[in-house]
Amino acid sequence: MCGIVGIINLDGKPEINRSLLNDMNQSQLHRGPDEGNLHIEPGIGLGHRRLSIIDLSTGQQPLANEDGSVIVTYNGEIYNFNELRQELIVHGHQFKTHSDTEVIVHAWEQWGESCVQHFRGMFAFCVWDRNQQIAFIARDRLGIKPVYYSLLKNQQFIFSSELKALTVHPQINKEIDPYAVEEYFTLGYIPEPRSIYQQIKKLEPGHSLFISLKDDANIEPKAYWDLHFDESVKGTDQEISEQLISHLKEAIKIRM
Repeated sequence: MCGIVGIINLDGKPEINRSLLNDMNQSQLHRGPDEGNLHIEPGIGLGHRRLSIIDLSTGQQPLANEDGSVIVTYNGEIYNFNELRQELIVHGHQFKTHSDTEVIVHAWEQWGESCVQHFRGMFAFCVWDRNQQIAFIARDRLGIKPVYYSLLKNQQFIFSSELKALTVHPQINKEIDPYAVEEYFTLGYIPEPRSIYQQIKKLEPGHSLFISLKDDANIEPKAYWDLHFDESVKGTDQEISEQLISHLKEAIKIRM
């Protein structure tokens, strides 16, 4: 488990409050007790709290590509990162670590938004592409890793792994969402995209956010995956049972 956090200025202002970003990041210390780092440049600041699991010595985040033009802050695990790493090397990408984090950076360079279609795992990440002035935020298909976000009145877009990191920001209005309270007492939890606060939303599972600082397009989550229940399955009961067992074994193997 790690923690991610970010501040993006949508109004063109270059200044990012380092102290505020650090406080937001440190509020998630329990998610990543091993290391904490910030990346700040004009218009955007990214933070990360790290729990070291893969590539203990060189997997620090936020992590950049070769020329520093693409930066990622990421929480999760990409189970097929070794296979993707080899595929990306064939395409000419150069790696400086053995972490699954760096695969995300080069996958973005290679495939853009569709990079999420190549990942098998649990993840929440933000990629910042300086040359294109684009921030891309994505959450895994089943929503194992969380992403909370808010668009503030001062035209700052902020996101994090936990609510408490966003509530550190002085511009957050902590007014309770009555519909969220109703859903909590009805269901025992608050479904996406609501959170307990009216001003803060949760990115839904299998969704991404595309933020371009070059235009004023609305920031709306977009689904990149969904589970379809209307697809027909061909084969006998025995064949279908064997397929299910095979898929389960393979899914467990990559997670081990």
